[in-house]
Formats: sequence, structure tokens, C-alpha cells
Amino acid sequence: MKAPCPAVRAGSVRSILALLLTVGVLTGREALAAPFTLFESGQVRPLALSPDGKLLFAVNTPDNRLEIFRVANNGLTHRASVPVGLEPVAVAARTNDEVWVVNHLSDSVSVVRVDSDGQGGVVTRTLLVGDEPRDVVFAGPGRRRAFITAAHRGQNAPFDPKLTTPGVGRADVWVFDSDQLGSTLGGTPLTIVSLFADTPRALAVTPDGSRVYAAAFHSGNRTTVLNEQAVPNGGEAVGGVPGPNTNFAGVIAPEVSILLKHNGQDWVDVLNRSWTSSVRFSLPDKDVFTLDANANPPRPHTGPGSVYAGVGTILFNMAVNPVNGKVYVSNTEARNDLRFEGPGTFAGSSLRGHLHESRITVLGASSVTPRHLNKHIDYDACCAPTPNPESEKSLAQPLGMTVSADGSTLFVAAFGSSKLGVYSTAALENGTFVPSTANQILLSGGGPTGMVLDEARRRIYVLTRFDNGISVINTTTRQEIAHLSMYNPEPASVVEGRPFLYDARLSSSHGDSSCGSCHIFGDLDSLSWDLGNPDGTVKANPSPIVPVLPEFGDDPTFGQSTAFHPLKGPMSTQSLRGMANHGPLHWRGDRNGGFDAATAQPNAGTYDEAAAFKQFNPAFVDLLGRDTPLTAAQMQKFAQFALQVVYPPNPIRNLDNSLTPAQAAGRAFFLDTTSSFQGSCGACHVLDPEANPSEGVFKGFFGSAGDSGFDVAPQFPKVPHLRNAYQKVGMFGAPFASGTSPIDPFLGDQIRGFGFQSDGSVPTMFHFNSGFDFHPLLNPVGVPLTPEGRKAKLDMEQFMLAFDTNLAPIVGQQVTLTAARAAVAGPRIDLLLARANAGECDLVAKGRVGSHDVGLLYVGGGKFTSDRQALPAVTDATVRTATTTSGGVMTYTCVPPGSGVRIGIDRDLDGVRDGDEREAGTNPADPTSHP
Repeated sequence: MKAPCPAVRAGSVRSILALLLTVGVLTGREALAAPFTLFESGQVRPLALSPDGKLLFAVNTPDNRLEIFRVANNGLTHRASVPVGLEPVAVAARTNDEVWVVNHLSDSVSVVRVDSDGQGGVVTRTLLVGDEPRDVVFAGPGRRRAFITAAHRGQNAPFDPKLTTPGVGRADVWVFDSDQLGSTLGGTPLTIVSLFADTPRALAVTPDGSRVYAAAFHSGNRTTVLNEQAVPNGGEAVGGVPGPNTNFAGVIAPEVSILLKHNGQDWVDVLNRSWTSSVRFSLPDKDVFTLDANANPPRPHTGPGSVYAGVGTILFNMAVNPVNGKVYVSNTEARNDLRFEGPGTFAGSSLRGHLHESRITVLGASSVTPRHLNKHIDYDACCAPTPNPESEKSLAQPLGMTVSADGSTLFVAAFGSSKLGVYSTAALENGTFVPSTANQILLSGGGPTGMVLDEARRRIYVLTRFDNGISVINTTTRQEIAHLSMYNPEPASVVEGRPFLYDARLSSSHGDSSCGSCHIFGDLDSLSWDLGNPDGTVKANPSPIVPVLPEFGDDPTFGQSTAFHPLKGPMSTQSLRGMANHGPLHWRGDRNGGFDAATAQPNAGTYDEAAAFKQFNPAFVDLLGRDTPLTAAQMQKFAQFALQVVYPPNPIRNLDNSLTPAQAAGRAFFLDTTSSFQGSCGACHVLDPEANPSEGVFKGFFGSAGDSGFDVAPQFPKVPHLRNAYQKVGMFGAPFASGTSPIDPFLGDQIRGFGFQSDGSVPTMFHFNSGFDFHPLLNPVGVPLTPEGRKAKLDMEQFMLAFDTNLAPIVGQQVTLTAARAAVAGPRIDLLLARANAGECDLVAKGRVGSHDVGLLYVGGGKFTSDRQALPAVTDATVRTATTTSGGVMTYTCVPPGSGVRIGIDRDLDGVRDGDEREAGTNPADPTSHP
């Protein structure tokens, strides 16, 4: 056990606390008005046991804490809550008294020192890593090396991510020596291993610690899309897009792009016709990478078994069999190379009820063997009422896994089924397992994300995300014997609405699919789907269309139909984040609030997002294969939940919210320069964070005001927002000319098969900005672009990758202050204070002064209030001095505006502050302990 913080005399402690604690700015029930910011981050490794098995550590994702439980034969006892970063999603215990927590939203890792017997703990160091870190494991010599997955971007990364450069990997593994973290602000990694894959998620380690496996998250399935400009004359194919080219009533469909899948030799469509010559890149589909953890520094293995392809489309978690070394990868496989929703009567085929397959893929020394977990399903039958005998055998969206010490049994958390699956590893590997409810354990809390196995007590502990709880399973009887709920600050609308996104037992007749199958953790799956319905009817478009310049006439459609044809062609999956205040939904705006188009924003008539979201209800039947739509009450709860999910801060923009010279020039062109026919880009893609504020904290427009846009393409899509452009980087190479940009040469291996625009067929923002190709000043002769024109497009691309979101880039960022690191932490604290003064965040500080836990909230004017009601205010300088002179430690975090009171000083918002509750011997996380 490490020594505690240096002690100070009682009188000194009182003096320090008197300096640190202050009279509150919010009292009583006032704090209840503070909002909750919902990010819906996906948990990866939510539980860990201490090496001696005496303590269980759990991430409390919505409460930004690490929960510590004492483990005994008679169950779990809660001992402490330790504030960490925003959205913790993974935890690993390095020793009995040192735990590492990965903070997804804060782009950080909290190193927590645990007090004796788990009665408390404090963050002693904050490591700053790349964007949206997800997992951590220890491996290498003495298991001293920490491996952490992160996206290849972010303000804390010490490199240029080269987002606009073809062939650059988008997945990183940061490696630290846990005994020598370095003296720099965010820690000094031994190395940052860049992998040729999309954003990484899961890690796994061999029993001897010599090998680490790293998996891409949205790894893809070797599908891509060919723009309609390339279809008529593209490739060796004959006849254009596969039919039908009308709906059942004979109404001709618009020209659309075409989905292709690589079959190992050629790019083929659904009719198995080759379009190989039209695809300007290759997709090697590298999914799981093997790292040499003992190398100095760690590096990827080479040769056979170093990289695995064809593992799955979305890779969630991994586990290594400690006996035979096989690696199990939980994943889903998308069937987006096929088409259509609805009954499939007119076209003769449909994806209804069979969009995805939930799988575990077994990796051998050089083999990849996918196992479909629901092979009992008869996909030719559809739409039986749920639950039914078939659906109850299904397991949906497998996440966390663990293997028994003897290697014989694999336990799988089926997130979408609220069950644990239990498999014989031998039967899984050879494919002889038989799906059965006898090999499943139902979990009362719902939505299991991960687990740890306590074989000494014949127990499994499982985190259930739906209720933010922990289930205790008896492995002998295979029954849930206890369930504990962690403190959850989420409002009831979030808790009650979340299951409608993920619960496959409710959503689908087969029990294997849900909205969350494509909208992964409320976001996207980085694929395009052709989900038109040939049996559907043409519907009118009530949305206003952004007018074009006067010289193009009074008719913004040029006589084209703006109606919603049921055959819409491929469309890339859109995120469920940030829908509030952005009007009609779907790429075309075909989910909208009705025909009162004259009503202005926000949130009325066709712009009513809640009414628009409820228009998705038919998809439960036409796509997921449910026998009936959800009830009105159920859709109301689903809508209330979904409209609260927000985008994270932009990871490309500078932390002080400034723009680089290129980004600033691009912004000026975006907002002020007239392009080919619609005025400036900003005339359609409205950027006004303060425009038309709706109810709540989040408001404004971030690239869209909800109108439809005139487009030379045959459809009139809703003008899309631009907050997630940076997520879509990785596809390069277009087989068609964009404006005056020529057809791209063959560009070799790429990471993504989908890029920008509604169908994902435009490879880069540079191609997307084709309107400037015809600007009379930038390109007076038509072709080629002038140097000024090319620079304008490049600048525009840089700006859109750093586009504004609902939250400033500083939100989530952290720094930990100690006496030894005061010099390097000081400027970072100054930055956080400056952004709080600018109104971009609330600033909280959590830690210890001497041996006393302290919570602080910055209230402006250089002063902090605290979690003790009756003590005076304190300046920033005093906080720093008191922390460093007492041997204390303090972690500063910029949190979303409005959440500072809850996160900093009054966890349960009951008007009694956390420090006062500690003094009274009550637990803010346990209302039953209050007198």
C-alpha cells in the first residue's frame, strides 16, 4: 500500500479548509434546474477486480466517478466514490491500490490511488491522450506498460493527424510506462502505435502479457458506394443501378448511387455485376492487430497472425482463452450490401428482420472463424409477436466477455437482450453450440456491457447500463442473486427512454436487432444502406426549400419534383446526436413534423423534431420486423431520450476555440463568399450557435436550419449539419469529376468505403466544395482551378473539419495539480479558467488538501465556492497554494455549462452540499443514508 498524502496538523487543516470553502451561490432546491448533458458513450471495460480480489471497481459513466465496492462472500458493499473525468468507459487495476480509468469525453486517463480497504481514493495523475479513448490494459515486462486506445486526432495528441492525407491510419494505441509517466503535462508515452484502421476500441492481452490485441471499432465490411455520376458509364457493368426503377405504382425513381461489396476479387453489386474499374481505391479491411508488448518500444507484430481481416463490421470487445490462446471478438456483421425495407412484395426481397447478425469471431494463429450466435432464427419468417420462443433464444449486440480460468467456458454480455450468454468454448470454436435459454442468464437491470469473473467465490459481477447497476451472478446455479444500483444523475426521461434504442427483445420479432444495431451507442455505423421501400408510396415534401439566387429564376426546383419517392437509393447512417433544433430528420427530411411549413424555427410545424422522430415508428415493422409499431407512449419516451443526446466537442479545433489561419480563411469563405448558385455556403448551412434558442441549454444552428436544399442531384435533401465531418475522414478517391476536379487516380489501400454527402460517395470535403469550382473570381475560365481557387477549397475543408458544435472544445479537458507538477500544470489551469470566464464551460476542481476531500466550483472573478456551505470564498491562487503546500492533489475539469454545481459541489442536487453531507456522515449517492 502506498503512503497516504503527508499529514498536516488539525489546526492547519482547518485554516486551509477555511480558505478553500465558501458561501454558496446556489442554495436549497435551486440547483435542481441544472441540466444533464447526455453523451451516451459506450462502455468498454466497465468493471475490474483488484489483484487480491478484495475490491471491485466500477465506472459510473453518467456520474463521472469510479465506484469502489468491498467484495465478500456475502456480497458487495459500497465503500467510496472517486471523481474522475467525464464519461468514464473503462477501468483496469494495476495493483491493489492503483487503478486506471479511461475518460471518453475528457480525452484523458485518471490514475487513482485507492485508500486502505477501499474506503476512498483520489486522482493522483491525469494523462492526456488522443480523442475519445476507450480501453486500457497492462502488459509487457512485469505488466508495467499501459496500452490505451484512442482515435488518431485530438488536441492532446503531439502530432498532425493528417486528416486530408490518403493512406494515414486513424487508430492509435498509446503506451505508457506506468512506473515512469514522465514530467510533461499529460505524461510521456513510450510510443504511440498508429494502426491502419478506423477508430479503435477494444484491447486484449495474452496470459503472459507478451502480446496485446487491438481492434478497430467501425472496421467495415469491404462495402462502398458509387456516385450516380459514375454509374451510367462506370466499370464493366451494363444497365446501371439494379432494379426496380419504379415503385409498385409505376412512378419512376430518381437517379441514385449504387452499393458495392468486394468479393475477394471484384467490386460487385447486388446482381453480382463487376464495377471494379470504377472504384479508385482498395479496402484491405484490417480489423484486429497484434502488438509486441515486450518490444522496446512496443510495436506491431509482422508476419502471419499479425493482422486479422474479415472479423466483423462493428467490433465491440475481445477476450483471450488462457489455455489455448484463441481470441474471441464480439461483433455484428452488417448486411448493407443488400437492399430495401418493407415487405419485399414488389422487389421480391427485403432486409426486414435481417439487417445484422450478432457474432463472436474466433481468431486462431492464422485463422478467422465467425460464429453467428443466432443460427436458430428462421429469417424467412417474419413479424411474430414478441416475446416468442425463437426471439427468447436470441442474443443481440454482444459486448463484454470473460473466459473461465480453465478455458472451457465463455461468458458474453448480450447488451440488446439483457442477458449473459454462456458458451462452451469448444462448442463455440467448432460451431456445434445450440442456442438455448438454458445457456442464458436474465439480468434484471438490463443492458449489460461488461463483467468480471470471481472464481474464488463462484460469482460474476455484471454492469447493467440501463439502470446503472451491478448484478451478482452465481456461476454454479447460473442465476442472478443480487443487484445493486449505483447513483445515477440522469433524469427519468433518459433512464426510461434508453431501452427503446437498444432492446432487441422489444424491437424485433427475431429478438436480434434494434435501432442501436445501426445507430451504435446513439451515433452512426460508418456505412451506407439502401433502405428504400418499393412497396411504398410517393409523399409530398412539406419542407421549405432554400431559395437560389434571382438570376436562376423563381422556381428553386427548375421544375423537378421535390416529393419523397420511396426508392431513395443508398444513404449513409446518420447519428442520433444533436437532433434538437435542427428540424426534419433523415437525409431528405422525410421524417418531419407535418405540413405547417410556414411556421418558423424552432420546434414547430415541419420543424418539430419530436413529431418528426415519432415518424420513425413504422421502421420497427418495416425494418426490424416487429409485428406492430410501438405505442404512442413508448415512442414519446423514445423521442424524449433521443432528443437529449448531444455531440461532443470538436477534437480538431484549438482548445481556446481559436481558428488556425487556414480555418479562419475557410470560415470567411464559408460565410461570406458567393459560390455557384446559392449564395454563400452559410446561406444554406446556417452557422449561428445563438439563433432561435429552444428550451434547454443547447440551442442554435450548426450547419442547418432545417430547410431542404436545392441540389442538382435528382433529390432535394435537407441541408445537413456539419458537426461530425471529422468522423468521416478515411475514404479517398472518386471515379467521377467533381466540378472542375478531374477523376482521381487509383489511390491504393484506404480505411473507409464511405465519405461525405447523403450517400457517402463523395470522398473528401475538397470534392464536396465543388460549388467554388465555378466561382468567377476563383476560376474565371472554368478549368483548371486557379491557385487561389484551390487554396479556397482547401481552407474550406480545414474549417469544416473544425466546425462548431454545441459545446466548446475545452469541455471535458482536465489537469491535475500537485507540488511536484505545479509548473507544468499552471498554464493549463490558466487556460481552463480563461475558457470558464468566456462562458464556454463550468470549471470544477476535485481532490484533497492534506488528507481532506475537497470539491470546488469556479464562480467567476478568480474565485471558487466549495462543497461546504458555511465557509468563505477563496481565490484561485489560494487553491493552488493550499494544494501544493499541504501535499495535496487537485484535478481541474471543464464540464458542460450548467453542470458545475452537480459535478463540483452538490452531487445529488438536494441543496445539501457534498462536504456537509460527509461531515454529517451521510452519503450523497445513497438517499437512504440521509437523516
